[in-house]
Amino acid sequence: MKDICLLGATGSIGTSTIDILLERKDKFNLTAVSCNTRIDNLRVILNKFPSIKFVSVGVKDINSLQKEYPNVSFYNSEDSLTKIIELSKPYMVINALVGFVGLLPTLYTISNDIHLALANKESLVVGGELIIDLLKKHKGKLYPIDSEHVALAKLLKNKNNDDVKELVLTASGGSFRNLSREELNNVTVKDALNHPSWKMGDKITIDSATLINKAFEIIEAYYLFGFEESKIKVLLHDESYIHSLILMNDNSFMADIGPRDMKISISYALEEGNYVSSSLLPKLNIEDVASFNFRKLNEDRYPGLNLGRRVLKELGTMGCVFNAANEAANLCFRNGELPFSKIEEVIIYQMDSHRIIDHPTIEDLIYVHNLVYNDTLKYIKEERKWDL
Repeated sequence: MKDICLLGATGSIGTSTIDILLERKDKFNLTAVSCNTRIDNLRVILNKFPSIKFVSVGVKDINSLQKEYPNVSFYNSEDSLTKIIELSKPYMVINALVGFVGLLPTLYTISNDIHLALANKESLVVGGELIIDLLKKHKGKLYPIDSEHVALAKLLKNKNNDDVKELVLTASGGSFRNLSREELNNVTVKDALNHPSWKMGDKITIDSATLINKAFEIIEAYYLFGFEESKIKVLLHDESYIHSLILMNDNSFMADIGPRDMKISISYALEEGNYVSSSLLPKLNIEDVASFNFRKLNEDRYPGLNLGRRVLKELGTMGCVFNAANEAANLCFRNGELPFSKIEEVIIYQMDSHRIIDHPTIEDLIYVHNLVYNDTLKYIKEERKWDL
């Protein structure tokens, strides 16, 4: 039995992970979870998994939960995410958190020789250099959960990187893929959350609409697979059945094709890069797919994408700035305080204003994140007048 700590248990990835762990109770023992404010959903999980002994929550009052579940220890301090990892001593941590909050648990997990299944994109965007350095020094392995990076991991397995000319990340184009740049001026939050292919959390769905999500994935691929930024391409693919491709030196492509279901990627990471049959994993009847459509990506239409490439050219704390400004701008859009078409403008303003710290420490990253995040909120709410 392998003990598991699941961070972000009530989110989109966390919920799918719970389904898999329920099916595989003979292999995995869920001992620790975190949740922010969805306490009713947490209760469902606790009732299904009496093996859980440690819980981190985002609510202040944990006394009622402690009385309700006397055999579980609840924490809500600043360090409660790393605390439950420390106390549960798991074989693997599944980091399904959203945002900068996922970075410290990622670093703690790797530093303590624990395997990590990572869905928290922001960890590598902000702290990629630190993470790769730690992986070289410690025994724990990192398994990505993003469908695109799981696809690349499968395609690159047992291959020499020198034989591969390009990595190709596919992108759906997001909720507004059929709109011009000018037509984005009046779109609503409801429109943005209507993704054509995937059901995801609100923040990542907005990131998909700006394609900043794909910019994050370029950065992740750079750190995960060791390819130069110039060799990581993005291709629009409407159906989202081809999750990634690789272009070989002989100009032949290899593709990972499968259903649009994150349980497949989660299972592959949870099983440490092994294929496991399951009734939970849907089958794609490929004969029923009429065609695969591809389109070249217009970078003028999606200015957020090249911000990821800029991060990899400048490195240091620029990834931290990119992420912090995006977190704030994304939130303000969802709160009706910023037009969708101005998200990239806000991020570019912060990136242009930043003086890079090379080879940052974790303390540097925390400082820069807090500074940029708060300054972005101020810039949006106080210093600019937006047409809303």
